[in-house]
Amino acid sequence: MAKKSKEARVQVILECTEHKESGMPGTSRYITTKNRKNTPARMELKKYNPILKKMTIHKEIK
Repeated sequence: MAKKSKEARVQVILECTEHKESGMPGTSRYITTKNRKNTPARMELKKYNPILKKMTIHKEIK
């Protein structure tokens, strides 16, 4: 039987860094996928935060 291989594409959760530091209630999170082979480090993307009403940096969690 063939050996099971880890899938290259995985789901990741991105969370707003500015919102976390501001202490306001609620969170801004996005779910996306990334290729584990091409991007082994944690992702950082600029996404829209509807609570702060501006573009902020969202970092991968877990």
